[in-house]
Amino acid sequence: MTIVEHLEDLRRMLIICIVAVVVFSIVAYVFSDELLEVLLSPVTGAGYKPVVTTITEAFMTKIKLSIFAGFLCALPVILWQVWSFVAPALEKAERRYFVLFVLGSFLLFAGGVAFGFLGVYKYGVAFLLKFAGPELVPMLTIGKYISFTIYFLLPFGVIFELPLVSFILARLGLVSGTFLAKNRKYAFISTVVLAAAITPTPDAITCLLMTGPLYGLYEASVFIVRLTERALARKKAREEAEAAREALTISNT
Repeated sequence: MTIVEHLEDLRRMLIICIVAVVVFSIVAYVFSDELLEVLLSPVTGAGYKPVVTTITEAFMTKIKLSIFAGFLCALPVILWQVWSFVAPALEKAERRYFVLFVLGSFLLFAGGVAFGFLGVYKYGVAFLLKFAGPELVPMLTIGKYISFTIYFLLPFGVIFELPLVSFILARLGLVSGTFLAKNRKYAFISTVVLAAAITPTPDAITCLLMTGPLYGLYEASVFIVRLTERALARKKAREEAEAAREALTISNT
């Protein structure tokens, strides 16, 4: 293919991705009230009701939420378009792993967002609201609350890709379980720093809520890499045994 043809394919891929996000965002806007009800459940469940401070805040919040939900729903289309763009340059074995990467990426990203909300965010919000006590009444604006929620959940989706990335690197022989295990202390420190960097608020509690799952993913990656190494070792042993039998058969004939 010529450079012009590659650029044309890239243009087509970008247009399809943008259209997919726009279409899913429009659909998400239709259900924006239901989405808001779900995301507001940690606050409304505690007896609080968010407020709006400007005329356009409610509308812009729904737009922001719809784009986030639209991107999440369009992610399979985006990943598939990326796959279609790079597939011609890959060999047969590489295509198999890339398909695994595409499917796994979406499932892990969606799973990370779901875990971040159901397993960390809901409990974290309820815990933080208790600090107000009976003397204070939290006045939560809907715009800041939804922005905080999105910025809190997005890193979970990205970080949940770590086990898949570790698996791919282990298959390529670029990382080992021994290396990851030896550097646990550095990984823990890096996890704390990363959690502090991506946490949307400066408080230590939110940082700790994010640190635990992140480090858990590192340990899961160590486990996955070791399993991958064992599988590769068994495969290599079988291939060597078959090669030895073939050599013995040839020498006996």
